Amino acid sequence: MTVNRRSILAASFGLGAAATATYAAEAGASEATHSTLDRFDTIPGLVANAAHDQTAVLQAAIDQASASDVPLHLPPGVFRVTDLRLRAATRLIGAGGATTLQFAAGDAFITGENAHGAKLRGLAIDGAFQTFNAARGEALINIANSRDIEIDGVTVRNSVQGGIALTATSGQVRNCRIVDALDFGLKSLDATGLDISGNAIAACGNNGILVWRTEKGEDGSTVTNNRISKIRNSAGGTGQYGNGINVFRAGSVIVAQNRITDCTYTAIRGNAANNIQILSNSCERLGEVAIYSEFGFEGALIANNLIDFAATGISVTNFNEGGRLAVIQGNLIRNLFRREHELEDKRGEGIGVEADAVVSGNTIEGAASVGIQIGWGPFMRDVAVTGNVVRRSKIGITVTEAREAGSCLIANNMISKTADGAIRRMTLGVPSGGDLAHETSGTERITVTGNVGV
Repeated sequence: MTVNRRSILAASFGLGAAATATYAAEAGASEATHSTLDRFDTIPGLVANAAHDQTAVLQAAIDQASASDVPLHLPPGVFRVTDLRLRAATRLIGAGGATTLQFAAGDAFITGENAHGAKLRGLAIDGAFQTFNAARGEALINIANSRDIEIDGVTVRNSVQGGIALTATSGQVRNCRIVDALDFGLKSLDATGLDISGNAIAACGNNGILVWRTEKGEDGSTVTNNRISKIRNSAGGTGQYGNGINVFRAGSVIVAQNRITDCTYTAIRGNAANNIQILSNSCERLGEVAIYSEFGFEGALIANNLIDFAATGISVTNFNEGGRLAVIQGNLIRNLFRREHELEDKRGEGIGVEADAVVSGNTIEGAASVGIQIGWGPFMRDVAVTGNVVRRSKIGITVTEAREAGSCLIANNMISKTADGAIRRMTLGVPSGGDLAHETSGTERITVTGNVGV
C-alpha cells in the first residue's frame, strides 16, 4: 500500500489509542489544527516486530510528515531500520519508550543535516552493537547544522562508538537514557546554544558527556541535573578518557547539579575552557582528580560541590600554559587517597591551585598528602587561601618555596589533626622547614596570619 499525505496525517493522531493520548497534550497549537482529521491505526506497510528492514516505509513516512509539518507517531514494537534521515520539522514520537528502532547495519543509523526543529521523543534507539562508518558520524544519532532540535525521553543503547553526536547545533537533550556506548554517551561540537539536562548516562567506554569546540571560543552550553556513572577509560591515556563530563575549548559553559560517580578518571574536566562554572555537583568514587580546570584557561568558578573519594578533590592548574583566574569556594571534599601504584602523580590532595585565585570557605577532611597545595615550583601568583577548614590530613596547607614564585596570603584557616604540620613550605610536593602556622611572621612573598593549627 502506498503512503499518502492523508494516511500520514491520520497516523499522526490515531496510532495505538494509548500512545496517541499520551502525547496529545504535548502536540502544541500548530499540531492542534490537524485534530479534526480522520484517524487510522497504522502507517501502511510498517509492521511491528518484523525481521525485515523497514527503512523505506518509515523514511517515506518521515519525509511526508515533515513536509506537511505534522508529527509522526509510531506504534509499540521493534522496527529494524538503517540510514534513517531526519528532515527539518521532523517530529518522530514513540509510544513512551515501547517503540524501538533497531539498527539493521549499514553506514549510519540516524542522521540529520539542517534538520531544524527536529524532535525525537519516547523512542528506544538500539544500535545492537552493529558497526557503522565513522565518516558518516560518530554515534547512533548524528545531527549537524541544525537549530532548535529536541531529543526528549529517548533511550540510546548498545553503540560500538557514541550514543548521540551533535555538531553546530542548538536545542535540548533532556530526560534521555544512554547506556552501553563503547566510546562516549553524548558529544556536542561547536554548539550554537545547547541545554543538556536530566539525562542518565551509564556504562560508557571512554567519556560520558563531551562539550567541545573545534577552536577555543564561547559556547554557552548548560549541563545540568544529569546522572552519570560507570565511565571507563577503554582507550587508555592519562586523562583524555574516563571522565564524566569533559569541556574542551568551550567557553562560558555551566556544569551544575549533576550526580557523577564511579569514573576511572575525572567527574568534571575543563580543558582550555574559559569562564567555566562548576556548581553544586555531587561527585563520588573517582580514580583521579574529581574536578579539574586545566591548561590555557582564564576564569573558573568552582563552588558548592561535594566530593567524596578521589585521588584529588579540585585541581586548578597549568599556570605554565596560561591557566589562571579562579574562585574555589564552599566545597566539601573528603577521603582523598594516593595512587601508590603510579610512578608519578600520586596525589592525595584536597585542592591544588596556582595563579590568580581565591580558595575560601572550603571544608577538607582526610587528604592523604595535603589539604590545600598552593603552587608548583615557580608557578604561583596572587593566591588567597582564607577561611577554610582542613582536618585529619597529613599536612594542612603547603606553599611552594621557589623564589621565582609570586605572592600568596594564607589567613584565618582552621587546621586540625594534621600529622606533619598545619602549614609548611614545599618543593615540588616535598615539604620542608617548620610549621608556618606557629611562626610570628611570614616572608616577603608569603603572608601567614590568623590561622589556627591544633
